[in-house]
Amino acid sequence: MRATRVAMSVRALWTASVALTCVLIISLASAPANGTNPAPELSARDMMEKNFFVSRIKSWKSEATMVLINDKGQTRERKNTTFSVLQPNGIDSKLLVRFTNPADIQGTAFLQVEHIDGDDDQWIYLPALGKSRRLVANNKKDSFVGSDFSYGDLSQPKVDLFEHRLLGTQTVDGQDCYMIESVPKSDSMKSDLGYSRKTTWLRQDNFLETKVEYYDLSNRLLKTQLVGNHKLLEPATQRWVALHREMTNQQTGHRTVLNFDNVESGIPVADDLFTTRYLERE
Repeated sequence: MRATRVAMSVRALWTASVALTCVLIISLASAPANGTNPAPELSARDMMEKNFFVSRIKSWKSEATMVLINDKGQTRERKNTTFSVLQPNGIDSKLLVRFTNPADIQGTAFLQVEHIDGDDDQWIYLPALGKSRRLVANNKKDSFVGSDFSYGDLSQPKVDLFEHRLLGTQTVDGQDCYMIESVPKSDSMKSDLGYSRKTTWLRQDNFLETKVEYYDLSNRLLKTQLVGNHKLLEPATQRWVALHREMTNQQTGHRTVLNFDNVESGIPVADDLFTTRYLERE
């Protein structure tokens, strides 16, 4: 009888030991390797879609300052007024940028009307020409009024025109971020944008970008954009805007700093503001 009780105790101890070992193995397998957040449930594509929508603000206006800095540290400052409004489909935006200072660029204006099902419409108005000029797809890689931002950088590219891949996580400017590589699906789009790929660091808490690296068609690092001073403009819908953007051309040393000041959201904006007729007013 005693031998039977001993045998039962041994079996019980062995069973408990096996169960504990299984629990430990499962726990270790499910724990993140780097001790940070577990692997995200969202795909890289879904994260970039969240990034697309997080800045879809109903309407906003801002006074902005653009500073161009060459590789010798010399600066040129420009002022502009920016208007943006969300179209009725809740996806596409309209954007108007009009420069007010200094005199050599005063009156220059840019208009963009996005189309989710086709190419965006973009126009530039130069006072010296006296009329607006429509930009075509291969203008997207051109410099926006001499800055390090291209015309293509002024709009968020459509998510499904890229292949997206999660590279990992990293902390940028004190924020935990997802690193996502995006590669244009077509060679024509690569050519139009002037980028073979880009890497975007998205904040894990709101999916707004904090950093973007752009690679040229030879796969060399071309530009780096640092994005900061994030502001929640629409608390009810969790819509954000970045008030500071700095684009550096890594191949020339030239950089552009763009700061948005006096931002107002939810303001009424007339439809005729986003027309070429209004664009050509000085």
